[in-house]
Amino acid sequence: MFSASVEVVLHIAFREAVARRHAYLTLEHLLYALAHDADGERILGACGADLPQLRRSLNAYLDESIESLARGKQHEPEQTAAFRRVLQTAVMHVQSAQGQDAQVGDILAAILQQPKTQAAVLLTEQGVTRLDILEYISHGITKTPAAGAPDAAPHGVTAGHGEEGSAAAKDPLSVYCLNLTSRARQGLLDPVIGRADELQRTIEVLCRRRKNNPVFVGDAGVGKTAMAEGLASRLLADDVQDVLKGAEVFALDTGALLAGTRFRGDFEERFKAVVAALGTRPKAILFIDEIHATVGAGAVTGGTMDLATLMKPLLTGGDLRVIGSTTFEEFKHIEQDRALARRLQKIAIDEPSIEETVGILAGLRGRYEEHHGVKYTDAALEAAAKLAARHLRDYRLPDSAIDLIDEAGAVIKLRTRSADAAVDAADIEPVVARMARIPARQASSTDRERLRTLEESLERVVFGQREAVHVVAQAIKRSR
Repeated sequence: MFSASVEVVLHIAFREAVARRHAYLTLEHLLYALAHDADGERILGACGADLPQLRRSLNAYLDESIESLARGKQHEPEQTAAFRRVLQTAVMHVQSAQGQDAQVGDILAAILQQPKTQAAVLLTEQGVTRLDILEYISHGITKTPAAGAPDAAPHGVTAGHGEEGSAAAKDPLSVYCLNLTSRARQGLLDPVIGRADELQRTIEVLCRRRKNNPVFVGDAGVGKTAMAEGLASRLLADDVQDVLKGAEVFALDTGALLAGTRFRGDFEERFKAVVAALGTRPKAILFIDEIHATVGAGAVTGGTMDLATLMKPLLTGGDLRVIGSTTFEEFKHIEQDRALARRLQKIAIDEPSIEETVGILAGLRGRYEEHHGVKYTDAALEAAAKLAARHLRDYRLPDSAIDLIDEAGAVIKLRTRSADAAVDAADIEPVVARMARIPARQASSTDRERLRTLEESLERVVFGQREAVHVVAQAIKRSR
């Protein structure tokens, strides 16, 4: 029910009440013990509490506001109703999170759910809120960046909040976002080939004074996310416009933002922390992949606002630049929220042609050659684009063609293990046949030529059966 550290804290609180000859064991005794516990100190310090001042205030309250029994009178302190409620709340919280034992952090969070007690008042005076504690014990996010050592991990958490020894306390951007500009600076992003018009349109929208929020709309696989990565790389160029010089693109991890949000206000608090952190970065740009998911994201019963509602005031004034991506089908959900749709500028990302796809593959060739240790011929790139367009109808260029050259490179490298291995058009055909689940010969780029000369080829090996050969050839052509 309670962890070993909580058992120790409860014992210390009991001894403190006995030593002071108090008739009741109160939350103030419990908070006093927590303020002197290693885990309690770490959590309270990370949440912005002034521990020496808190201890002095608690000591003064216990000495002056709680009456002591006469000396020599033996009496075991009795738990107050608030004390019992806190323990019950902590246990119920752990059980709802499918945890095992209540930890120090759970006790502190439960104390703040008793706002009329002096313990909660003292914590509030220190600027500590229940959400601060939950943020720290769940994700290691401190209220003050300087709180705690760089390698210190949040202790005193339940299994439902996270594991002991988790990542060091971090700012919201490092927890909930990925810095695409930093990755581009390190050369970790693939280049964007083509898309000059779409990229220029994106920059124009970002330079607007108001409603400067472009949203990429296109089918899955056409390169919407790559557009955001391309923008991050473009912003590092020397000739970038002054209004965007020094801008950074942060990709929001909506899943991390939602993870563990069970209480009303948790989600809003996290998003506001992200926005506040972005406000400290000049010219920050927030990229939200699958932006249609923001409609309803974070909303729970009880009237909690979703992410889209939280963003609307920010999108109108131009205080925060947001880039989104979604499909044509999902964009219809955004259009139903007219207030949100008005704040977004739609930029269509169409599927590239086969010729454009070949150019994209040529631009990415070096990355895949380095990764697989093979060479790609021009014929292989052309075959990948043509065969992907012909047979992988459920996917879109250039993503489907990139998948083909990627898998073909892996197959050839594993098969030959040679330093000078090369991927040719013939190596692409069995890969697309396997992915499309069709016969390998059907995937061949020379099928049309074989079918055109099929009747003549059969007549060279079958004599005196011209009519039968013609019927068979026509049947084969129709089946293809």
